[in-house]
Amino acid sequence: ARIQTDSVVEMLRELYPALSFEIAVAMSTTGDKILDTALSKIGEKSLFTKELENALERNEVDLVVHSLKDLPTSLPPGFTIGAVCKRENPLDAVVFHPKSCGKTLSLLPEKSVIGTSSLRRAAQLKKKFPQLEFRDIRGNLNTRLKKLDEKEDFSAIILAAAGLKRMGWENRIGQLLSPEDCLYAVGQGALAVEVRAKDQEILNMVSALHDADTVLRCIAERAFMKRLEGGCSVPVAVNTVLKDGQLYLTGAVYSLDGSDSLKETMQTSVHYPQQNEDGPNDDVQRVGITAKNVPAQAQEAAENLGVRVASLLLSKGAKHILSVARQLNDAH
Repeated sequence: ARIQTDSVVEMLRELYPALSFEIAVAMSTTGDKILDTALSKIGEKSLFTKELENALERNEVDLVVHSLKDLPTSLPPGFTIGAVCKRENPLDAVVFHPKSCGKTLSLLPEKSVIGTSSLRRAAQLKKKFPQLEFRDIRGNLNTRLKKLDEKEDFSAIILAAAGLKRMGWENRIGQLLSPEDCLYAVGQGALAVEVRAKDQEILNMVSALHDADTVLRCIAERAFMKRLEGGCSVPVAVNTVLKDGQLYLTGAVYSLDGSDSLKETMQTSVHYPQQNEDGPNDDVQRVGITAKNVPAQAQEAAENLGVRVASLLLSKGAKHILSVARQLNDAH
C-alpha cells in the first residue's frame, strides 16, 4: 500500500511541482488485521477501505490510494474515485517454492498444494488442474512469500503480477497465467485515487492521473460486477481488451470447484471525441468513478457493455451458480 501511495504522490509532484504532498498516515484496515480468516468469509464489503474513508470524511486526508480491485462497485455517499491510473499487467502470476523453480503448474507432481486466498483463482485453476490441491493463504505479500519459501506447505502460490512488479519482485514470477488459464479480478492491476466527491479542487487535480483506456476497461468490468452483485465471496472474473476503438469484455462466473461456469464475450465501440460538457453533467459517477477528461459517451458505452454481458450470463443461470457458491462459502 505504501509503495502504491508513493508512486501516485510521485506522479502528482511531477504534475504540480508548486504543491507539497504529505503522506500523512499509514493505517491498518480490517482486512489487514484479520489474518486468520479467509477474505471471502469476513463478510465486510469494504474490508480494506472503511478506515481510510473515515479519515477522508473527517478531512484528515485529502486523497486515498487503493488497489481498484479492493473498492466496492458502489462507494459510500460523498466519495468518488477521482483517478484511475494506467493499469499494470492485470494477469495472475505463479510464484514457485525454491524446490519447484523452473516448473509450471502443469508440471508439478500430483497433489501438490497451491496457495491462494482468492475463490476466483481457485475455481478456475481447480477445473484446469484437477490434479493439484488448493489451500487458503493470507497475509501481505512479504508474509505469503515467506510462508512459501520457509515451509514445505506449498509448492506454489498465486498472486497478482502487478503487486509483485510494484514491489520489485518480478523475478519471482515463475509463470504468468494467460486469460485462457485464469481470467483476472475486476479492476486488477489498476490503482484508484479516492477523494471527497464535493471537493472540486482536489478532484480536478487528481483527474490528470486518469488513463483513458484503463478507465473505460475498468468501468466495463465494474458495471459487470455490479449487475451480477458479485463481491469477494463469489468467483467472478473478467478480461478486457481495448483495440482500434473497440472495447471487448469477457465476463465469467464459476461454482466454487469450477465444475460449473458461464462465460461470454461482447464488444462495443468507445470511439468518441471528447466534448466540452459544461454544466451539471460534469460529475457523473459511473460505478463510483468520476472521469471528466474521458468522453462521456465512451464511458456510457463501456458501462452498458458491462451490464449487457452480466445480463446475458444472468439469463443463462448465473444467479443460481453465484447463490450456490455464496451459500457453500458461508457454510464452510
